Order: sequence, then structure tokens, then C-alpha cells
Amino acid sequence: MLRLWGRLSSINVRKVVWAAQELGITLQRTDAGGKFGIVREARYLGLNPNGLVPLIEDEDTGVALWESNPIVRYLCARHAPGGLYPEDLPTRFAAEQWMDWQQTTLNPAGRDAFLQWIRTPAAQRNDALIAASVALTEPLMAMLDAHLARQPFMAGERFTMADIPVGCEIHRWWGLPQDRAARPHLERWYNLVSTRPGARGVLDQPLS
Repeated sequence: MLRLWGRLSSINVRKVVWAAQELGITLQRTDAGGKFGIVREARYLGLNPNGLVPLIEDEDTGVALWESNPIVRYLCARHAPGGLYPEDLPTRFAAEQWMDWQQTTLNPAGRDAFLQWIRTPAAQRNDALIAASVALTEPLMAMLDAHLARQPFMAGERFTMADIPVGCEIHRWWGLPQDRAARPHLERWYNLVSTRPGARGVLDQPLS
């Protein structure tokens, strides 16, 4: 049994749910964060001093982890070594590279547009923040499109842990009510990963 705390509206929680579903893990999820609270309670902070979501407890191993991409890595390493977690070092670290890039580069670039479009009332939206976010993000989308013109998946020839966080980010960016440039290779890849059975209930959910 894997216990997960976090609301599904969180991109970081979605990554963990998708990974667990790909791996066939029995998951018990408790809404937490935002209006659901819990994250400032003493027990939660004892396991996750960051006070954010997600948090997992793996009852089989006694492991408690926070930070979404390390959680995805852990689950894939534990349940799919040589599969979603590549064993050969070049592929593994290509996957690691793109996972870190999603969290440190792509996510910060797109954050303001998401917050303004989805979580800010229309009368209070800051168009300058949206425009700046678009200006940062669209070159990264072009970079992804060029990368995926050379290979079918983020880390090479097959679906790995790297495709999960990047897929969640593309779901969020393309879900915003704004125009976007055609990216044929990125679209081809996203159509593949978003229709995987493991992505059901994650990439088919509206943004909130």
C-alpha cells in the first residue's frame, strides 16, 4: 500500500498518481494542501517539513518522501528497474536531466501564465505577467519539439520516468486558454503519452 497526500489539482501530485498507475501500485490518496489543509499539522510536518504536497508513505518499506520528481524516481526504481527506471547509465541520466529541467526551467517559466489564467479572477489578471510567461515558455516548447524530432520519447526509444513530469507540464501549458504555435513532434509525443492507460484520471482532468 502506498499512501499519498495531495490534491489532484496539483501538477506535482498528478505526476505521482500517473507514475503509480503506470506501475500498477495500489494507492490511497488523501486530499491535502490548499483548501484541504493538513499540510501544517504536526504529524505532516514531521514527515514533510516543507509543508507542501505531495508526500508519500510506502508502508512496505517504511520510506516517507516529499518532492514530486524524487518520488517518481523512487517508485520507478523500486517497481520498474530496467523499465520506467532505466538501468543503463546514459539513458538513466538523460531521464534525470529532463526531469530536473522540467522542475527548474520549464515549470518556473510557465507558472505565472497558469496562475493568472486559472487561479486569478478575470478582473484581477495581469496581462504583463502572462505575456512574460509566454515569452519564457514558448522557446522551451520549441526546444522540446526539436528534441522530440530526433527520438520518440524524452530519454530515447521508449517511455520512461522522464516522460511523466514533462507530460504533466505540457498538459498544463496546453490547457491554458491562449493561442499556441504548432509543434508537430511535441504533439506526436504528447498524443502517445497522454493516451496511455496510466495517464487516465490525470491528463484528462481540467486545470484548477
